[in-house]
Amino acid sequence: MVVHSAAERVLAGLDPEQRSAVTAPAGPVCILAGAGTGKTRAVTSRIAHRALSGDISARHVLAVTFTARAAAEMRARLSALGVGGVQARTFHAAALRQVRYFAPRLLEGRAMPELLDSKVRVVTLAAAKVGLRADRAAARDLAGEIEWAKSSLVEPGEYVVAAAKALRETPYEPAKVADVFAAYERLKRGNGVIDFEDMLRAAVWGIEEHADVAEQVRGQYRHLVVDEYQDVNPLQQRLLDAWLGGRDDLTVVGDASQTIYSFTGATSSYLVDFPRRYRGATVVRLVRDYRSTPQVVGLANAVISQARGAEARLRLELHGQRPPGPEPDLRIFTDEPAEANAVAARCRALIDGGTPAREIAVLFRTNAQSEAYEKALTEAAVPYVMQGAERFFERPEVRQAMIALRAATRSIPGETPLPVAVVEGLAAVGWAPDAPPAGGAARERWEALAALVQLAEEYAATPEVVPIGEAVAIERPVTLGDFNEELARRAAQQHVPTVEGVTLASLHSAKGLEWDAVFLVGLAEGTLPTTYAKTPEQVEEERRLLYVGITRAREWLWLSYAAARSPGGRARRPSRFLPQLDRSGGGERAGGGAARRTERRRAQVVSCRICGATLLAGADRKLGRCPTCPSDLDEELYERLREWRQRVAGAQKVPAYVVFTDATLTALAERKPGRTEELIAIAGIGPRKLGLYGDTVLALVAGAGVDEVCPQKSFEI
Repeated sequence: MVVHSAAERVLAGLDPEQRSAVTAPAGPVCILAGAGTGKTRAVTSRIAHRALSGDISARHVLAVTFTARAAAEMRARLSALGVGGVQARTFHAAALRQVRYFAPRLLEGRAMPELLDSKVRVVTLAAAKVGLRADRAAARDLAGEIEWAKSSLVEPGEYVVAAAKALRETPYEPAKVADVFAAYERLKRGNGVIDFEDMLRAAVWGIEEHADVAEQVRGQYRHLVVDEYQDVNPLQQRLLDAWLGGRDDLTVVGDASQTIYSFTGATSSYLVDFPRRYRGATVVRLVRDYRSTPQVVGLANAVISQARGAEARLRLELHGQRPPGPEPDLRIFTDEPAEANAVAARCRALIDGGTPAREIAVLFRTNAQSEAYEKALTEAAVPYVMQGAERFFERPEVRQAMIALRAATRSIPGETPLPVAVVEGLAAVGWAPDAPPAGGAARERWEALAALVQLAEEYAATPEVVPIGEAVAIERPVTLGDFNEELARRAAQQHVPTVEGVTLASLHSAKGLEWDAVFLVGLAEGTLPTTYAKTPEQVEEERRLLYVGITRAREWLWLSYAAARSPGGRARRPSRFLPQLDRSGGGERAGGGAARRTERRRAQVVSCRICGATLLAGADRKLGRCPTCPSDLDEELYERLREWRQRVAGAQKVPAYVVFTDATLTALAERKPGRTEELIAIAGIGPRKLGLYGDTVLALVAGAGVDEVCPQKSFEI
């Protein structure tokens, strides 16, 4: 009785969908959990409920996830629910534990090989073996390709074909990458070391090839739970299958709309195909969002509703559970410095208004975008911290570039235009202003150095004013030496240590985190989606990145882009993923000096008058409410409007919808405008129809009969 009452207490406070997930019968269970819907609570409550009700023993549960932080959170929640003994670990930690335990038996007394912390050093040696000189960035990209191949169960001899099928953008010609891959494997074996993928493979091999190991592992782990299942790669899935051994007591949790790591080998196909693989599986959808306001949730739904492809089949329409909050702020600026300065000013205002700096985040597509925000926040006296990356001036390539630029002052003539001098100086570190190289790390290195060139162009646009006498001054072009001093000043400012601050992070590194206020910046075509997204699948992953960014915000959300990268630069368009921006008002019109001023144009945001959510679909905006919110239609008024429309259409000999559509009539009967301003706020009523029908419609809303306002021949032509 005590046991069952403890199990019942676990169910307290769960919503109906969470309760369904927790109480689902033993066997295959797929929990499709949208952002902010309480997935960790649901999955830990499921484990606890089963353990406390006597259905399972906690020590027979293995729960795996992808980060040590998530595993620690699982253990803490289970402990708070009164359940101990569950093994909650990352895939790698679980595999390492098993391999170490069985090593004496599998290796016949030999010592377990040392585990590599990083592939880069061995990859650099392997590249040299096959005639390639790979710097650190190139070595990181080669290591990434090897990791992708091994995670995808691809051997060196299969790499060229597999990379072509997967449309991989390889750092070198694929055959060369395959050569490096093969050399890397030989070097590892020769040195008696293994990498993380080898360790996962060893765990698989131990179970698949040794019946006694399989029996012991499966006897220990009888109930499997996998978090973030959309991020599983083929090697991890094979290990999971080995653990299961044909059994089906498996609970998986995931969200296909948050699949953003396919470049590492992760695939949502296992999540998408789960109901087909496990016939009769229980599928539960968690859609109540407890993290974000209805306004943020509405925008997230609008962005992901346009998704296409396999992942879109499992997209969830979230329903915000929090009280209404401010509308998302959508802004356009003339250039990136103006955008960064505005973001910094708003961060300063939020902090001054009582929002803790740690509850604010500025999120961007690539780490190379961070420098402008580091500078702007520093100048606004706003402390900041970097998430998942080094500060701009602490990056190795930037430090090397600054050394090269200081050295270049001795060889480059002083009259050389600054941008040209910087490009020539960066040649010493292998940078050239042509197309960026393939590969993520090499491209990011190129973009960081390109940011220095952009800084030089901006700095050169403000010549120094030098006094030469009383009330007389001349403009002196800035030199490379001046620029080096400016870089040193910025680096010194940004190296001030901070304990707490605004988070600067890429969209990838922000996944799994949340803040009260989120700034999504640089939302321009070519940046999000990146120009490197060539295929429909790659473009869809970029859309999901924006969705992940939006769903990080609890209450306050800012989305912005700069019309040009630098002052006076080439114009660019907003991201195709953004809702349509209204460019008709606010800010300065283009032309003359006004075009150089900061331009802040708001999106035309319409809120649901029932729940406050942001409305972006045309029909919803016309009605002024979500399609799922209750209608407050005045049926008697609606019928009078329909009868009036029928008479007018008959008199004019046009279809009824030409006068007003059904949606417009519904909006009129729901919103019941009493003034001209309220009437024209309804989509579908423009100046022409206002002139033709405005007074009549207002009279009908006020209670006039159809015969009073519409004599039979009033509208005959």
